[in-house]
Amino acid sequence: MKFPLNGNETIVKVIFWILIIWAVTPFTIPPIALLSGFIFAVMAGNPYQKETAKFTGILLKTSVVGLGFGMNAAVALSAGKDGLLFSVSTIVITLLIGFAAGRILKIPRKTEHLISSGTAICGGSAIAAVAPVIRAEEKDISVSLGIVFVLNSVALLIFPPIGKLLGLTQYQFGLWSAVAIHDTSSVVGAAGTYGNEALLTATTVKLVRALWIIPLALVSAYLFRSKEKKISYPWFIGFFIIAMLINTFVPGIEVISPWLVEGAKKGLTVTLFLIGSGLSLSKIRSVGWRPFLLGVILWLMISAISLAVVRYY
Repeated sequence: MKFPLNGNETIVKVIFWILIIWAVTPFTIPPIALLSGFIFAVMAGNPYQKETAKFTGILLKTSVVGLGFGMNAAVALSAGKDGLLFSVSTIVITLLIGFAAGRILKIPRKTEHLISSGTAICGGSAIAAVAPVIRAEEKDISVSLGIVFVLNSVALLIFPPIGKLLGLTQYQFGLWSAVAIHDTSSVVGAAGTYGNEALLTATTVKLVRALWIIPLALVSAYLFRSKEKKISYPWFIGFFIIAMLINTFVPGIEVISPWLVEGAKKGLTVTLFLIGSGLSLSKIRSVGWRPFLLGVILWLMISAISLAVVRYY
């Protein structure tokens, strides 16, 4: 139940901004920022719902570009090369199992494909890219995004403790989170909590993995026999690479690069708060149990397979 906004909207807006300021202080961490955003949304409602939806994507992409100033090109190429076969195989397996499970559960084909695509690559970005290509309806998109968000929230909170319990190295956890967690923001949030090396590996592998949105969208267009439409290409990856190259080859950049990276991390923490503030109980209820079951099956499957692989990598 939300608190009445009549007469209190100004107070709600003030609290909203206080929480955003709090998110950039040293007193919070990404999982807490996400949880606080959700609690605030449930109790008081997001006073900037439309603005938040637009700004979240911009802030996420900008923050990811900023992280490039903390990476070395040689290390990044090594991580991307090591994770290439792993990424391709898990993407294909997820899509095939999603198709089979969707038929068994009798889930609408477009809903199943969006959930599978979001699980296979990078959550909301993949869903946003594939949806117009297959001419998905608003209901298909909202259900898929709702499932991805819920599972992202769970993964962000439980993955770091599981990694520490199993004794995963920084590299192992970074690779695992990049494959098993849907959205880039949650991947970075979980890996950043685990450590800097995990963050480096996770961000690099996840961004390389995100490039597979393009072939996925093209294949989807063929499978659903729809005319090719404009595909949402993650252009921010190019700027991320440029930032990484600048950090590697431009003399003197090391003076300001730590500040840029720290600002990027704070931006990601605010992003997670905004994501949490965009969730509502009605969105969770609208998911329905069959599509949600499919999302859970795929998520558990990819989490278990990727965990088994990275432990013996």
